[in-house]
Amino acid sequence: MSDLLVAAGLRVTYGGVVAVDGVDLAVPAGNVVGLIGPNGAGKTSMIDALTGYHAPSAGRVTFDGRDITAMRAHLRARLGLVRTFQSVELFDDLTVEENLLVASQRMGVLKALRDLLLPIGQHPREDVDWALDLCGLADVADRYPSELSFGRRKLVGVARALAQRPRLVLMDEPAAGLDTDESQELGRHLRALPEAGVTVLLVDHDMGLVLSVCDEVVVLDFGRVIARGTSEQIRGDEAVVAAYLGSHKKEAAHA
Repeated sequence: MSDLLVAAGLRVTYGGVVAVDGVDLAVPAGNVVGLIGPNGAGKTSMIDALTGYHAPSAGRVTFDGRDITAMRAHLRARLGLVRTFQSVELFDDLTVEENLLVASQRMGVLKALRDLLLPIGQHPREDVDWALDLCGLADVADRYPSELSFGRRKLVGVARALAQRPRLVLMDEPAAGLDTDESQELGRHLRALPEAGVTVLLVDHDMGLVLSVCDEVVVLDFGRVIARGTSEQIRGDEAVVAAYLGSHKKEAAHA
């Protein structure tokens, strides 16, 4: 199985602060790979660098064998590398379906001209229907986000990324704020994505979700990889346990 996304020696800094320090990461095509770590470990900074939202200060990123290190975010999205965000920022005055239709449109001159001539309901919708079905949202396609539970709003955020027909989607805390049932529902949808041709890099604090759906898990602490392996290997890794217990102790000390 070939690697779809590869980061080599990736370093991300903010001023004098090092958020990611020489990380190597490979995401094989057709897999769900987890990226976990305590608060401040560098997970979101890693996603920002991989998707073009923050330029790395060192290292290299390749996607399907192509060097994209200097490529802007919207160009990476055109290649099929997209992301979700921690916050659920939907258009509340548009239906679920319309939110996905907006996300599915390709930027460019032809797209802009078509937008002037066609109402939103007449745009091509194959990708939207596909994303709605994958996320189990077809029954609420005509509802407004404000009418949905928080868990389903989070799924709309995932579906919005999928409506772009990505090859790889990087998910930043998709289970944040979900209850157990909602997290389990999300997990079922995530496991179905590789079968639909979508590879996943999942960042989340919900260890139950990550360890149940991921083929491989990579653990960061202070911007460096401290462990990688299967879910079973990560569960018993002493360095991982120490990192999380240390994080909890620091939180308690500052409470």
